[in-house]
Amino acid sequence: MLDKLKNIFKIREIRQKLFYTLALLAVFRLAAHIPIPGVNLDALKQLFAQNQLLGMLDLFSGGGMQNFSVVTLGLGPYINASIIMQLLTMVFPKLEELSKEGEAGRQQINQYTRYLAVPLAIFQAYGMYFWLSRQGIVAMLDPLPLVSLVLTLTGGTLFLMWTGELLSEYGIGNGISLIIFTGIVSRLPLSFGQTLVASGLGSFLFSTALFLLVVVAVVIVSEGVRRVTIQYAKRVRGRKMYGGQSTYLPLRVNQVGMIPIMFAGSLIMIPAMIARYLTGLENQTVTRVAQTVVTVLDPTHNFYNLIYFILVVGFTYFYTAIQFNPDEISENIRQHGGFIPGIRPGSPTSKHLNYILTRITLAGALFLGIIAILPSLARSMTNIATLTIGGAGILIVVSVVLETMRQLESMLVMRDYEGFLE
Repeated sequence: MLDKLKNIFKIREIRQKLFYTLALLAVFRLAAHIPIPGVNLDALKQLFAQNQLLGMLDLFSGGGMQNFSVVTLGLGPYINASIIMQLLTMVFPKLEELSKEGEAGRQQINQYTRYLAVPLAIFQAYGMYFWLSRQGIVAMLDPLPLVSLVLTLTGGTLFLMWTGELLSEYGIGNGISLIIFTGIVSRLPLSFGQTLVASGLGSFLFSTALFLLVVVAVVIVSEGVRRVTIQYAKRVRGRKMYGGQSTYLPLRVNQVGMIPIMFAGSLIMIPAMIARYLTGLENQTVTRVAQTVVTVLDPTHNFYNLIYFILVVGFTYFYTAIQFNPDEISENIRQHGGFIPGIRPGSPTSKHLNYILTRITLAGALFLGIIAILPSLARSMTNIATLTIGGAGILIVVSVVLETMRQLESMLVMRDYEGFLE
């Protein structure tokens, strides 16, 4: 491991990519601490401390939301736009054809995603202003200052999108994932320090052990793969023989990563925010119903955790079905002369792959569901409110670290050390 780290700094190209990545991430952290004036930051931080779901959203933004910085919205609008484009790809045949046209098609879909992220960012910026103004945290603004605020928040999201693309092109790893990763990691020292001061050494050690246990579980599930053996028949062309070898099709336990947790969290937050707005109306019946909804959808309520768990499991199966098409995979295997031993090509192969995928996805979906409600479980077990042992955040951190390390290893393998070390 140490030899690999030494080689990373010895190869000039990798060294430049690494420094470029660190420089852009430092710029992101600087932007996360540039506040927008006119906001009661103390009241805002108290609001986030009382709402666990808002705390998780702030964790993903790297503290930018709690500081009400220029990058308050983070990459949320872009991620939502990506999810919407994936759904539209299933609905519209032209988008599906475009997605199969290789790199050019993917770039075109990415461009559409950027276009869609702009109105989503504007809508989300205005929604945040409206919600915070109802809480008394942001003063009511005239039209011109309001437009300026919305454009500033939207510009912050566009800046992060641009930074992420620069990281992906000239740096190391996936830029969007690295920005979210940096935001999460930057909050961990403060969270651990608050836990140590507020709860004492014993509770701190227990929380740290639980944190490490979650990390190990995330690594195991993230790397978990079911290998389906694929046998290729022998083919003779002229005087040469092709095929005859055996390979495998890797089916991951977690095919969809963090998407189900993020989408389910956004979906379950919408009725709670609407209900909080309705509690201020004069109609007593509406107010009573809204207060009930607010109470039930509080992150500390068992019903909230149950609904959140069910949504995550359901979205995991949904997005797995989007990303993995057994019929298409079966047809590709058949066209290349391959088959699964003991299974006939065509429809039987598709049914066999679907059967395997359904079973392993159940394990991945249940794991993601537990990860989603882990902060509430950890809080009830430890009575510690300062440390959010967020399985969602840990899942992102571990996934990004593994992905980045794999990319670094592939860059090292592609080079002859004696010829490239400088």
